[in-house]
Amino acid sequence: MRHFATPAALVLAVLAMLARPAAADRPGEFAYYVMALSWSSSFCLAEGDARGEDQCDPRHDHAFILHGLWPQHEVGWPSDCRSTARDPSRAETAAMADIMGSSGLAWHEWQKHGRCSGVDAAGYFRLSREAFARVEIPQVLRDLDRDVRLPARVVEEAFLESNPDLAADGVTVTCGGGMIREVRICLTRDLAPRPCGSDVARDCRMTDALLPGVR
Repeated sequence: MRHFATPAALVLAVLAMLARPAAADRPGEFAYYVMALSWSSSFCLAEGDARGEDQCDPRHDHAFILHGLWPQHEVGWPSDCRSTARDPSRAETAAMADIMGSSGLAWHEWQKHGRCSGVDAAGYFRLSREAFARVEIPQVLRDLDRDVRLPARVVEEAFLESNPDLAADGVTVTCGGGMIREVRICLTRDLAPRPCGSDVARDCRMTDALLPGVR
């Protein structure tokens, strides 16, 4: 006599499979980097102002800041890797605030992404700073002193014009809450431009996205 699992038994079996821990991501095992550049004014309008983030104080005059340098697989990405590397000191994270907006973001990025890079905190922050320095933020965006609405592709085109070594398949613009939020640039492990994987190349298609002015 054949026995068939009841619906309840099938549900329990599926839940048991989902509860099994995934294989741990290993530091240094990844294909390329995604450098995420966040438009600071959009972050502040969406959440930073309400939290009283120092990044949003007009004295900083932030345009794009470095959200993070993310190790990436060809499909998917590692995160929260178990690493024996020493965590950064407060001085090391504070030193990144000029390009990352806050030491808290620098700490978070090390915990979630930096540990997967296979280098220590000092090396990861050095790579992050080097990647950020290699990309020219378009002057027209750095000088934006008022809110504008525009097609998201215009922001991508501005980056391509200011950085001739970048190609359209290696740059993607993201939106959220009706605003331009980030420009993501795909880089090899040596920080050279490269095409983005299919799960990263998801351009915002908005034609009237808000880009709040620099403040």
